[in-house]
Amino acid sequence: MSEPFDVPVRDGSIRLGQFLKLANLVESGAQAKPVIAEGRVRVNGEVELRRGRQLTTGDVVSLEGQSARAVDAATYDDGLPW
Repeated sequence: MSEPFDVPVRDGSIRLGQFLKLANLVESGAQAKPVIAEGRVRVNGEVELRRGRQLTTGDVVSLEGQSARAVDAATYDDGLPW
């Protein structure tokens, strides 16, 4: 599995279905529902079946060999000069 890439999240939490779309792990929010229901998504290494699962900073979401970590948007440094 690949090293997780960071995805900045405002307000410190986000629902799993929204996070999958934000992290570009799925193409649309509608695609998130069946992917989660089929048990293909892991949160912190455990299968998660709840689309509404609240993620907080530090949580790692994995889908088909790709991993993304939720990080605080207020402290996230994307390396860009602006």
